Amino acid sequence: MKKTLPALALIGLFATPAAAADTLSDAVKADMPSLLTIYRDLHANPELSFEEVKSAAKMAAEAKKAGFEVTTGVGKTGVVAVMKNGPGPVVLLRADMDALPLVEQTGVPYASKVKALTREGAETGVMHACGHDTHMTAWIGTARRMAAMKSQWSGTLVMVGQPAEEIGSGARAMLDDGLYTRFPKPSTVIAFHDSAALPAGVIGYADGYTMANVDTVDLTIKGLGGHGAYPHLAKDPIVLAARVVTALQTLVAREVDPLESGVVTVGSFIGGTKHNIIPDEVKLQLTVRSYTPEVRKTLLDGIIRIAKGEAIAAGMPENRMPEMKLKDGITPATFNTQPVTNTITSAFAARFGKDRVRQLRAQMGGEDFSQFWLADKDNIQSLLFWVGGVPQAKWDAAGGDVTKLPSIHSPFWAPDPDTTIATATEAMVTAALAVLDKK
Repeated sequence: MKKTLPALALIGLFATPAAAADTLSDAVKADMPSLLTIYRDLHANPELSFEEVKSAAKMAAEAKKAGFEVTTGVGKTGVVAVMKNGPGPVVLLRADMDALPLVEQTGVPYASKVKALTREGAETGVMHACGHDTHMTAWIGTARRMAAMKSQWSGTLVMVGQPAEEIGSGARAMLDDGLYTRFPKPSTVIAFHDSAALPAGVIGYADGYTMANVDTVDLTIKGLGGHGAYPHLAKDPIVLAARVVTALQTLVAREVDPLESGVVTVGSFIGGTKHNIIPDEVKLQLTVRSYTPEVRKTLLDGIIRIAKGEAIAAGMPENRMPEMKLKDGITPATFNTQPVTNTITSAFAARFGKDRVRQLRAQMGGEDFSQFWLADKDNIQSLLFWVGGVPQAKWDAAGGDVTKLPSIHSPFWAPDPDTTIATATEAMVTAALAVLDKK
Protein backbone atom coordinates (compact mmCIF):
# COMPACT_ATOMS: atom_id res chain seq x y z
CA MET A 1 0.00 0.00 0.00
CA LYS A 2 1.25 3.44 -0.89
CA LYS A 3 1.84 5.47 2.27
CA THR A 4 0.79 9.11 2.61
CA LEU A 5 3.48 11.65 3.31
CA PRO A 6 3.79 12.71 6.95
CA ALA A 7 2.52 16.12 7.97
CA LEU A 8 5.90 17.81 8.04
CA ALA A 9 6.71 16.68 4.51
CA LEU A 10 3.36 17.90 3.21
CA ILE A 11 3.74 21.22 4.95
CA GLY A 12 7.19 21.53 3.47
CA LEU A 13 5.83 20.91 -0.02
CA PHE A 14 3.11 23.51 0.41
CA ALA A 15 5.10 26.17 2.24
CA THR A 16 6.71 29.19 0.64
CA PRO A 17 10.36 29.88 1.56
CA ALA A 18 9.24 32.68 3.88
CA ALA A 19 6.64 30.50 5.58
CA ALA A 20 9.06 27.60 5.95
CA ALA A 21 11.26 29.69 8.22
CA ASP A 22 8.35 31.28 10.08
CA THR A 23 8.43 30.97 13.86
CA LEU A 24 4.70 30.17 14.06
CA SER A 25 5.02 27.34 11.58
CA ASP A 26 8.07 25.99 13.40
CA ALA A 27 6.29 26.18 16.77
CA VAL A 28 3.24 24.31 15.43
CA LYS A 29 5.47 21.61 13.95
CA ALA A 30 7.26 21.20 17.28
CA ASP A 31 3.91 20.89 19.05
CA MET A 32 2.47 18.26 16.70
CA PRO A 33 3.60 15.11 18.59
CA SER A 34 1.78 16.32 21.70
CA LEU A 35 -1.28 17.42 19.71
CA LEU A 36 -1.52 14.11 17.88
CA THR A 37 -1.51 12.26 21.20
CA ILE A 38 -4.44 14.42 22.29
CA TYR A 39 -6.16 13.88 18.96
CA ARG A 40 -5.94 10.11 19.11
CA ASP A 41 -7.33 10.17 22.65
CA LEU A 42 -10.26 12.40 21.63
CA HIS A 43 -10.94 10.26 18.57
CA ALA A 44 -10.95 7.02 20.53
CA ASN A 45 -13.24 8.45 23.22
CA PRO A 46 -16.04 10.35 21.44
CA GLU A 47 -19.13 11.67 23.22
CA LEU A 48 -22.62 12.44 21.93
CA SER A 49 -24.31 15.85 22.04
CA PHE A 50 -24.56 17.42 25.50
CA GLU A 51 -22.56 14.49 26.91
CA GLU A 52 -19.10 15.94 26.15
CA VAL A 53 -17.95 15.87 29.77
CA LYS A 54 -14.54 14.23 29.26
CA SER A 55 -13.80 16.14 26.06
CA ALA A 56 -14.64 19.42 27.76
CA ALA A 57 -12.45 18.54 30.75
CA LYS A 58 -9.46 17.87 28.47
CA MET A 59 -9.91 21.19 26.68
CA ALA A 60 -10.38 23.07 29.94
CA ALA A 61 -7.24 21.54 31.45
CA GLU A 62 -5.15 22.48 28.41
CA ALA A 63 -6.48 26.05 28.39
CA LYS A 64 -5.74 26.48 32.11
CA LYS A 65 -2.23 25.17 31.56
CA ALA A 66 -1.76 27.82 28.84
CA GLY A 67 -2.80 30.60 31.23
CA PHE A 68 -6.47 31.18 30.34
CA GLU A 69 -9.23 31.86 32.86
CA VAL A 70 -11.50 28.86 32.33
CA THR A 71 -15.19 28.26 33.07
CA THR A 72 -16.85 24.91 32.46
CA GLY A 73 -20.50 23.86 32.34
CA VAL A 74 -21.61 26.79 30.16
CA GLY A 75 -24.66 25.68 28.20
CA LYS A 76 -24.51 22.37 30.06
CA THR A 77 -21.14 21.04 28.88
CA GLY A 78 -19.51 24.03 27.15
CA VAL A 79 -16.09 25.51 27.94
CA VAL A 80 -15.17 29.20 27.92
CA ALA A 81 -11.50 30.20 28.25
CA VAL A 82 -10.64 33.89 28.40
CA MET A 83 -7.27 35.62 28.00
CA LYS A 84 -7.14 39.39 28.41
CA ASN A 85 -4.08 40.99 26.88
CA GLY A 86 -4.49 44.75 26.92
CA PRO A 87 -6.78 47.04 24.94
CA GLY A 88 -8.28 46.00 21.65
CA PRO A 89 -11.00 43.88 20.04
CA VAL A 90 -12.59 40.79 21.54
CA VAL A 91 -12.21 37.70 19.33
CA LEU A 92 -14.10 34.45 19.91
CA LEU A 93 -12.64 31.21 18.53
CA ARG A 94 -14.98 28.23 18.57
CA ALA A 95 -14.48 24.46 18.37
CA ASP A 96 -17.40 22.04 18.55
CA MET A 97 -17.00 18.88 20.62
CA ASP A 98 -19.76 16.35 19.95
CA ALA A 99 -19.57 13.12 17.96
CA LEU A 100 -22.15 11.15 15.95
CA PRO A 101 -24.11 7.95 16.60
CA LEU A 102 -22.18 5.77 14.14
CA VAL A 103 -20.14 2.57 14.31
CA GLU A 104 -16.66 3.51 13.11
CA GLN A 105 -15.32 1.58 10.10
CA THR A 106 -12.13 3.49 9.30
CA GLY A 107 -9.74 0.78 10.46
CA VAL A 108 -7.33 3.28 12.06
CA PRO A 109 -5.46 1.96 15.13
CA TYR A 110 -7.14 4.50 17.42
CA ALA A 111 -10.67 3.84 16.11
CA SER A 112 -13.56 4.37 18.51
CA LYS A 113 -15.11 1.35 20.17
CA VAL A 114 -17.42 3.48 22.31
CA LYS A 115 -21.10 2.62 22.61
CA ALA A 116 -23.80 4.84 24.03
CA LEU A 117 -27.55 5.45 24.07
CA THR A 118 -29.11 7.97 21.71
CA ARG A 119 -31.63 10.52 22.93
CA GLU A 120 -34.30 8.07 21.73
CA GLY A 121 -32.82 5.32 23.92
CA ALA A 122 -31.28 3.16 21.18
CA GLU A 123 -27.79 1.70 21.66
CA THR A 124 -25.30 2.88 19.07
CA GLY A 125 -21.64 3.14 18.31
CA VAL A 126 -20.15 6.62 18.65
CA MET A 127 -17.66 8.16 16.24
CA HIS A 128 -16.08 11.49 15.37
CA ALA A 129 -17.33 11.18 11.79
CA CYS A 130 -17.58 14.96 11.40
CA GLY A 131 -14.03 15.71 12.47
CA HIS A 132 -14.81 17.60 15.65
CA ASP A 133 -11.80 15.85 17.20
CA THR A 134 -9.58 17.78 14.75
CA HIS A 135 -11.42 20.97 15.76
CA MET A 136 -10.80 20.42 19.47
CA THR A 137 -7.16 19.51 18.94
CA ALA A 138 -6.48 22.57 16.77
CA TRP A 139 -8.28 24.67 19.41
CA ILE A 140 -5.79 23.44 22.00
CA GLY A 141 -2.89 24.11 19.64
CA THR A 142 -4.22 27.60 18.96
CA ALA A 143 -4.61 28.36 22.67
CA ARG A 144 -0.99 27.34 23.27
CA ARG A 145 0.33 29.48 20.42
CA MET A 146 -1.73 32.56 21.29
CA ALA A 147 -0.57 32.35 24.91
CA ALA A 148 3.05 32.04 23.79
CA MET A 149 2.70 34.97 21.35
CA LYS A 150 1.10 37.53 23.68
CA SER A 151 3.71 40.11 22.74
CA GLN A 152 2.36 40.06 19.16
CA TRP A 153 -1.29 40.88 19.83
CA SER A 154 -3.51 43.10 21.92
CA GLY A 155 -7.11 42.61 22.96
CA THR A 156 -9.15 39.79 24.48
CA LEU A 157 -9.32 36.21 23.28
CA VAL A 158 -12.36 34.07 24.13
CA MET A 159 -11.88 30.37 23.34
CA VAL A 160 -15.17 28.44 23.25
CA GLY A 161 -15.61 24.67 23.32
CA GLN A 162 -19.18 24.23 22.12
CA PRO A 163 -21.41 21.23 22.78
CA ALA A 164 -24.20 19.76 20.66
CA GLU A 165 -23.47 21.23 17.23
CA GLU A 166 -24.74 18.04 15.60
CA ILE A 167 -28.25 18.64 16.92
CA GLY A 168 -28.11 22.39 16.32
CA SER A 169 -28.60 23.27 19.99
CA GLY A 170 -25.21 23.92 21.60
CA ALA A 171 -24.50 27.47 20.48
CA ARG A 172 -27.96 28.63 21.53
CA ALA A 173 -27.56 26.85 24.88
CA MET A 174 -24.30 28.70 25.57
CA LEU A 175 -25.81 32.06 24.60
CA ASP A 176 -28.85 31.40 26.79
CA ASP A 177 -26.47 30.60 29.65
CA GLY A 178 -24.90 34.06 29.43
CA LEU A 179 -22.02 33.64 26.98
CA TYR A 180 -22.26 37.30 25.95
CA THR A 181 -23.08 38.68 29.40
CA ARG A 182 -20.94 36.62 31.77
CA PHE A 183 -17.89 36.83 29.51
CA PRO A 184 -16.43 39.50 27.19
CA LYS A 185 -18.72 39.98 24.20
CA PRO A 186 -16.89 39.43 20.89
CA SER A 187 -16.62 41.83 18.01
CA THR A 188 -15.48 38.95 15.77
CA VAL A 189 -16.31 35.23 15.85
CA ILE A 190 -14.18 32.67 13.97
CA ALA A 191 -14.36 28.90 13.46
CA PHE A 192 -13.14 26.29 11.03
CA HIS A 193 -14.53 22.95 9.87
CA ASP A 194 -12.56 20.09 8.43
CA SER A 195 -13.52 19.23 4.85
CA ALA A 196 -13.89 15.92 3.05
CA ALA A 197 -13.99 17.80 -0.25
CA LEU A 198 -10.50 19.35 -0.14
CA PRO A 199 -7.04 17.77 0.01
CA ALA A 200 -5.40 17.96 3.42
CA GLY A 201 -3.77 21.31 4.09
CA VAL A 202 -5.88 23.35 1.65
CA ILE A 203 -8.04 26.14 3.07
CA GLY A 204 -11.47 26.95 1.62
CA TYR A 205 -13.93 29.73 2.28
CA ALA A 206 -17.08 31.30 0.90
CA ASP A 207 -17.96 34.98 0.82
CA GLY A 208 -21.41 35.70 2.24
CA TYR A 209 -23.69 32.72 2.78
CA THR A 210 -21.57 29.71 3.70
CA MET A 211 -23.88 27.10 5.27
CA ALA A 212 -27.65 26.77 4.94
CA ASN A 213 -30.75 27.27 7.01
CA VAL A 214 -31.79 23.83 8.26
CA ASP A 215 -35.44 23.07 9.05
CA THR A 216 -36.52 19.64 10.25
CA VAL A 217 -40.13 18.98 9.27
CA ASP A 218 -42.53 16.26 10.39
CA LEU A 219 -45.47 15.94 7.97
CA THR A 220 -48.43 13.71 8.85
CA ILE A 221 -50.58 12.63 5.90
CA LYS A 222 -53.97 11.42 7.11
CA GLY A 223 -56.34 8.96 5.47
CA LEU A 224 -59.19 6.62 6.27
CA GLY A 225 -58.04 3.06 6.85
CA GLY A 226 -59.57 -0.10 5.51
CA HIS A 227 -59.05 -3.49 3.88
CA GLY A 228 -56.51 -3.61 1.04
CA ALA A 229 -58.97 -5.64 -1.05
CA TYR A 230 -61.61 -2.89 -0.86
CA PRO A 231 -59.72 0.38 -1.47
CA HIS A 232 -62.90 2.14 -2.62
CA LEU A 233 -64.15 1.95 0.96
CA ALA A 234 -61.05 3.72 2.32
CA LYS A 235 -58.98 6.84 1.68
CA ASP A 236 -55.43 5.61 1.09
CA PRO A 237 -52.80 7.86 2.76
CA ILE A 238 -49.93 5.91 1.18
CA VAL A 239 -51.02 6.84 -2.35
CA LEU A 240 -51.67 10.38 -1.17
CA ALA A 241 -48.26 10.63 0.54
CA ALA A 242 -46.57 9.34 -2.62
CA ARG A 243 -48.24 12.14 -4.59
CA VAL A 244 -47.10 14.66 -1.98
CA VAL A 245 -43.48 13.48 -2.14
CA THR A 246 -43.45 13.90 -5.92
CA ALA A 247 -45.25 17.25 -5.89
CA LEU A 248 -42.89 18.69 -3.27
CA GLN A 249 -40.07 18.62 -5.80
CA THR A 250 -41.85 21.33 -7.80
CA LEU A 251 -41.11 23.79 -4.99
CA VAL A 252 -37.43 23.97 -5.92
CA ALA A 253 -37.97 23.27 -9.62
CA ARG A 254 -40.80 25.74 -10.21
CA GLU A 255 -41.33 28.12 -7.28
CA VAL A 256 -37.81 29.11 -6.21
CA ASP A 257 -35.91 31.55 -8.40
CA PRO A 258 -33.42 29.45 -10.42
CA LEU A 259 -30.64 31.77 -9.24
CA GLU A 260 -31.47 31.01 -5.60
CA SER A 261 -30.89 27.71 -3.77
CA GLY A 262 -33.15 25.34 -1.90
CA VAL A 263 -33.50 21.67 -1.01
CA VAL A 264 -36.55 19.66 0.04
CA THR A 265 -35.60 16.08 0.87
CA VAL A 266 -38.00 13.46 2.21
CA GLY A 267 -35.73 11.27 4.28
CA SER A 268 -38.31 8.99 5.87
CA PHE A 269 -41.67 7.59 4.69
CA ILE A 270 -43.40 5.55 7.40
CA GLY A 271 -46.83 4.02 6.98
CA GLY A 272 -48.71 0.78 7.28
CA THR A 273 -48.31 -2.46 9.21
CA LYS A 274 -49.43 -5.29 6.88
CA HIS A 275 -49.81 -6.21 3.23
CA ASN A 276 -53.61 -6.04 3.15
CA ILE A 277 -54.34 -3.13 5.48
CA ILE A 278 -54.76 0.45 4.28
CA PRO A 279 -53.49 2.56 7.21
CA ASP A 280 -55.01 5.66 8.75
CA GLU A 281 -51.92 7.82 8.28
CA VAL A 282 -48.40 8.12 6.90
CA LYS A 283 -45.59 10.07 8.53
CA LEU A 284 -42.99 11.86 6.39
CA GLN A 285 -39.76 13.31 7.77
CA LEU A 286 -38.15 16.08 5.75
CA THR A 287 -35.03 18.18 5.83
CA VAL A 288 -35.43 21.60 4.22
CA ARG A 289 -32.43 23.75 3.26
CA SER A 290 -32.21 27.36 2.13
CA TYR A 291 -30.06 30.46 2.54
CA THR A 292 -32.36 33.48 2.52
CA PRO A 293 -35.42 34.04 4.73
CA GLU A 294 -37.51 34.54 1.58
CA VAL A 295 -36.64 31.13 0.09
CA ARG A 296 -37.11 29.47 3.47
CA LYS A 297 -40.65 30.90 3.71
CA THR A 298 -41.45 29.81 0.15
CA LEU A 299 -40.40 26.23 0.91
CA LEU A 300 -42.10 25.87 4.30
CA ASP A 301 -45.36 27.52 3.18
CA GLY A 302 -45.30 25.44 0.02
CA ILE A 303 -44.93 22.11 1.83
CA ILE A 304 -48.17 22.41 3.78
CA ARG A 305 -49.99 24.04 0.84
CA ILE A 306 -49.07 21.18 -1.50
CA ALA A 307 -49.90 18.54 1.11
CA LYS A 308 -53.33 20.05 1.75
CA GLY A 309 -53.95 20.56 -1.96
CA GLU A 310 -53.22 16.91 -2.71
CA ALA A 311 -55.46 15.88 0.19
CA ILE A 312 -58.34 17.93 -1.21
CA ALA A 313 -57.76 16.42 -4.65
CA ALA A 314 -57.93 12.95 -3.08
CA GLY A 315 -61.27 13.76 -1.48
CA MET A 316 -60.10 13.85 2.12
CA PRO A 317 -62.61 15.39 4.53
CA GLU A 318 -61.70 18.61 6.29
CA ASN A 319 -60.92 16.83 9.56
CA ARG A 320 -58.32 14.64 7.82
CA MET A 321 -56.14 17.38 6.40
CA PRO A 322 -52.31 16.95 6.68
CA GLU A 323 -50.46 18.41 9.66
CA MET A 324 -46.96 19.89 9.61
CA LYS A 325 -44.66 20.40 12.57
CA LEU A 326 -41.26 22.09 12.63
CA LYS A 327 -39.05 20.01 14.90
CA ASP A 328 -36.33 21.43 17.18
CA GLY A 329 -36.45 24.86 15.56
CA ILE A 330 -34.26 26.23 12.80
CA THR A 331 -30.50 26.03 12.48
CA PRO A 332 -29.96 29.40 10.78
CA ALA A 333 -27.70 29.98 7.81
CA THR A 334 -24.04 30.79 8.46
CA PHE A 335 -22.87 34.02 6.86
CA ASN A 336 -19.29 35.22 6.37
CA THR A 337 -19.22 38.98 6.78
CA GLN A 338 -17.05 41.69 5.33
CA PRO A 339 -14.54 43.16 5.88
CA VAL A 340 -13.27 40.41 8.21
CA THR A 341 -13.53 37.67 5.55
CA ASN A 342 -11.29 39.60 3.18
CA THR A 343 -8.88 40.57 5.97
CA ILE A 344 -8.39 37.01 7.22
CA THR A 345 -8.34 35.24 3.85
CA SER A 346 -5.76 37.75 2.63
CA ALA A 347 -3.68 36.85 5.69
CA PHE A 348 -4.12 33.17 4.79
CA ALA A 349 -2.92 33.78 1.25
CA ALA A 350 0.12 35.68 2.53
CA ARG A 351 1.03 32.89 4.94
CA PHE A 352 0.16 29.73 3.01
CA GLY A 353 0.36 30.93 -0.58
CA LYS A 354 -2.59 31.59 -2.91
CA ASP A 355 -2.62 28.01 -4.21
CA ARG A 356 -3.61 26.73 -0.77
CA VAL A 357 -6.45 29.21 -0.26
CA ARG A 358 -9.54 28.69 -2.41
CA GLN A 359 -12.82 30.55 -2.62
CA LEU A 360 -15.63 27.99 -2.80
CA ARG A 361 -19.37 27.93 -3.24
CA ALA A 362 -21.66 27.87 -0.21
CA GLN A 363 -22.75 24.46 1.06
CA MET A 364 -26.18 23.07 1.95
CA GLY A 365 -24.90 21.59 5.20
CA GLY A 366 -25.93 23.29 8.43
CA GLU A 367 -23.90 24.80 11.30
CA ASP A 368 -25.18 26.44 14.46
CA PHE A 369 -22.02 28.58 14.58
CA SER A 370 -24.34 31.11 12.92
CA GLN A 371 -25.98 31.73 16.30
CA PHE A 372 -22.89 33.50 17.64
CA TRP A 373 -23.18 36.10 14.84
CA LEU A 374 -26.97 36.38 14.81
CA ALA A 375 -27.02 37.18 18.53
CA ASP A 376 -25.87 40.70 17.55
CA LYS A 377 -25.20 40.71 13.82
CA ASP A 378 -25.07 44.51 13.58
CA ASN A 379 -22.02 44.58 15.84
CA ILE A 380 -20.29 41.23 15.24
CA GLN A 381 -18.15 40.10 12.30
CA SER A 382 -18.12 36.39 11.45
CA LEU A 383 -16.01 33.89 9.50
CA LEU A 384 -16.23 30.12 9.18
CA PHE A 385 -13.66 28.52 6.87
CA TRP A 386 -12.78 24.97 5.85
CA VAL A 387 -9.52 23.06 6.22
CA GLY A 388 -9.10 20.13 3.86
CA GLY A 389 -8.66 16.73 5.49
CA VAL A 390 -8.48 14.22 2.61
CA PRO A 391 -5.12 12.42 2.66
CA GLN A 392 -3.18 13.49 -0.43
CA ALA A 393 -2.70 9.92 -1.70
CA LYS A 394 -6.44 9.26 -1.53
CA TRP A 395 -7.20 12.59 -3.21
CA ASP A 396 -4.80 11.76 -6.04
CA ALA A 397 -6.19 8.22 -6.42
CA ALA A 398 -9.71 9.64 -6.75
CA GLY A 399 -8.53 12.27 -9.20
CA GLY A 400 -10.08 14.92 -6.99
CA ASP A 401 -13.55 13.40 -7.56
CA VAL A 402 -15.26 13.78 -4.18
CA THR A 403 -17.97 11.28 -5.17
CA LYS A 404 -15.27 8.60 -4.90
CA LEU A 405 -14.28 9.63 -1.37
CA PRO A 406 -15.97 9.20 2.03
CA SER A 407 -17.87 12.30 3.11
CA ILE A 408 -18.17 13.69 6.60
CA HIS A 409 -20.81 11.78 8.59
CA SER A 410 -19.57 8.61 6.90
CA PRO A 411 -18.31 5.75 9.12
CA PHE A 412 -15.29 5.65 6.76
CA TRP A 413 -14.26 9.33 7.14
CA ALA A 414 -10.65 9.43 8.36
CA PRO A 415 -8.90 12.76 7.80
CA ASP A 416 -5.13 13.09 7.66
CA PRO A 417 -4.73 14.29 11.25
CA ASP A 418 -1.14 15.53 10.93
CA THR A 419 -1.71 17.95 8.08
CA THR A 420 -5.28 18.90 9.00
CA ILE A 421 -4.47 19.81 12.60
CA ALA A 422 -1.19 21.57 11.77
CA THR A 423 -2.84 23.66 9.05
CA ALA A 424 -5.91 24.44 11.15
CA THR A 425 -3.82 25.51 14.14
CA GLU A 426 -1.67 27.79 12.06
CA ALA A 427 -4.74 29.16 10.27
CA MET A 428 -6.68 29.86 13.47
CA VAL A 429 -3.70 31.68 14.98
CA THR A 430 -3.26 33.64 11.75
CA ALA A 431 -6.96 34.58 11.77
CA ALA A 432 -6.88 35.72 15.40
CA LEU A 433 -3.70 37.75 14.87
CA ALA A 434 -5.20 39.43 11.81
CA VAL A 435 -7.93 40.89 14.03
CA LEU A 436 -5.89 41.36 17.23
CA ASP A 437 -2.94 42.86 15.40
CA LYS A 438 -0.73 44.97 17.69
CA LYS A 439 -0.44 48.13 15.63
